[in-house]
Amino acid sequence: MSGPGVAERSARLVVDGVRAASARRITVAVIGLILTVVIALGYILIGSLRINPARSTIAVHVVLPQSGGLLAQQDVTLRGVPIGRIASVQLSGSGVTAVANIDADVQVPKNSAVRVSGLSPAGEQYLDFRPDTDGGPYLADGDTVAEKQTGVPVPFYQLVSNAEGTLNQVDPAKIEAMTKELGVGPQAPEKLAALVDGGAFLITTLDSVLPQTVRTLRNSRTVLTTLADIGPGLTATSLDLQGILSGVNKMDGGYRKLLDTGRAPLTQLDHVIADNSDTMVQLLGNLTTVAQLSYVRVPALKELFPGPEQRGSMIDAVSSIFHDDGGVWVIADIYPRYTCDYKLPRHAPSQADFVEPYRNTYCNNPDPAVLVRGARNAPRPPDDDTAGPPPGYNPLATTDPAPVLPNSIPTPYGGPPPNLVPPN
Repeated sequence: MSGPGVAERSARLVVDGVRAASARRITVAVIGLILTVVIALGYILIGSLRINPARSTIAVHVVLPQSGGLLAQQDVTLRGVPIGRIASVQLSGSGVTAVANIDADVQVPKNSAVRVSGLSPAGEQYLDFRPDTDGGPYLADGDTVAEKQTGVPVPFYQLVSNAEGTLNQVDPAKIEAMTKELGVGPQAPEKLAALVDGGAFLITTLDSVLPQTVRTLRNSRTVLTTLADIGPGLTATSLDLQGILSGVNKMDGGYRKLLDTGRAPLTQLDHVIADNSDTMVQLLGNLTTVAQLSYVRVPALKELFPGPEQRGSMIDAVSSIFHDDGGVWVIADIYPRYTCDYKLPRHAPSQADFVEPYRNTYCNNPDPAVLVRGARNAPRPPDDDTAGPPPGYNPLATTDPAPVLPNSIPTPYGGPPPNLVPPN
């Protein structure tokens, strides 16, 4: 007959164990109680109090401008996740140095911003590391975080002082009037309910645009930080503006007198411009033509007014004939020079009116000795063929007569007009 099976042997062992424990109930209860206490203490020490003798830590010194309520044995977090404890908080120089024991297996960037924060208005401060990136280099044992990377919450006394300044700006008479308005009359509850509903609506609206509000606050922080950085410059600017405005204030009477007396000359100037508007338009048109002609003949003008690198201009030649002793040096050439006959009708010298000049005046003599430095040999822009007459031109064509405007002056000749001749 075969022996007992595995299941039967296991059942016998369980039954024997239960019988032995039943016979020693007190001993088993004491052992169970001791194990429960040990497990509970281990959970409290390791899980809640985070006291683990086997854990490896590094010590980091954090320099703070002030303690901000931070005490020893308070938490050290990395973006809100606990990573260690505060070992001590000591005075150092003009600030406070907090020694933080951080888990050695947690990598904290050295450029992290460190701030003392609180879990609630009642306190429960902790030290929070807030790195911008996850890259290295990382904090090592004995490293020090500079004060420029740290920050503390606004002290309670400063908060009370700021609140006092805000309350000082509130008019007690207006607050009293509001209180009386809410406390007197049958419509006070409805008005108070409207205020509460308006506040709730405002909070609901802000909650719906929370990301945009947070972004606005962050951008405002950048703007305000920039304004704080240029604070000395703004102060100097305001002082300079104060001096300028003080000078303007002293000359207020002069400005007023200038404005009172300056109206008449400006009015006269307006009348002059209005009376000569037609003439001014014609003048500006002529100046446009002159400017265009001068622009294309810049090379010729450079010959008259050369730069420092050029010499021998006409202006230099004219100035060279005058000397300090009052004499004038002149070189005369006894040989006759060729002249050009333009073969155009001549007007009588006695003709006193202003006859329009001929438009096309070109010398027909191709001899290069004629007008050596004249219009024919003047420097011109590229592809400019104005040295000779254009094809099919009218040699007797004259320029346009001057326009007769309201302010034009008549130029009669040979005596007054017939209608003004006095009778014999």
